[in-house]
Amino acid sequence: MSDQSLNGPIPSSVNSLSGAATRTAAVLPAAGRGVRLGPGSPKALRQLNGTPMLVHAVRALARARAVSLVVVVAPPGGAAEVRALLDEHPLPETVGSTVEVLVVPGGETRQDSVRRGLDALPADVGVVLVHDAARPLVPVDTVDAVAAAVRAGAPAVVPALPVTDTVKQVSADAGRERGTPEPVVATPDRSLLRAVQTPQGFDRATLVKAHQRFRSPGEGATDDAGLVERLGVPVVLIPGHEEAFKVTRPLDLVLAEAVLARRRVNDGF
Repeated sequence: MSDQSLNGPIPSSVNSLSGAATRTAAVLPAAGRGVRLGPGSPKALRQLNGTPMLVHAVRALARARAVSLVVVVAPPGGAAEVRALLDEHPLPETVGSTVEVLVVPGGETRQDSVRRGLDALPADVGVVLVHDAARPLVPVDTVDAVAAAVRAGAPAVVPALPVTDTVKQVSADAGRERGTPEPVVATPDRSLLRAVQTPQGFDRATLVKAHQRFRSPGEGATDDAGLVERLGVPVVLIPGHEEAFKVTRPLDLVLAEAVLARRRVNDGF
């Protein structure tokens, strides 16, 4: 099945101002296997309150005022399955007519998948948000704040939270077995540390340049802002949100269910 058959046409009128690259799009790599959640479906397809995490993440991005296009990067060979899944869980009527959702096949690494998502963007997209499908509960205000900071002139923007735990640095020892005692070599000042989240926002040209210049071997880059830093381009942080946590382990699923339950009571969804 061709990519064209998986996706509908992109409306040219959505948030388009003259012919300039003014739109904001989100790239959502969802090709990870989620080993730490245990055997079964890829992480993004795991159920959260009866709905796949990927669907929650797409809806979170689509609700943002800034976003007019979401590009979902599916597992290799799984684009048709992901397209069918999203069709089974359509966007709410309040956003469904103004936000387009495309599905493209991903690569072997996250970096490959993000690059494929970038390649799928139309010419009128100037701001790109890259979001982890494993952060399905990111608040709308956080998404809009990242996009607004890029539009205000920052080439790379990352939401982040202060580190509350004391952090220890250990020695690099590739031969050490997991679970054995690790020697501590330093205790960084946690007041200078931040735990980063997504979506990370970028001027499109800057992010594309970073991906073209730094093609990391092995598992590839897991942080797009890190690639931009290597260009020598400044990256700025804005306040993140506690509900934008990453669902990685079974306990995170329990916490995510609790957040959704609170939202149903307070917000109606």
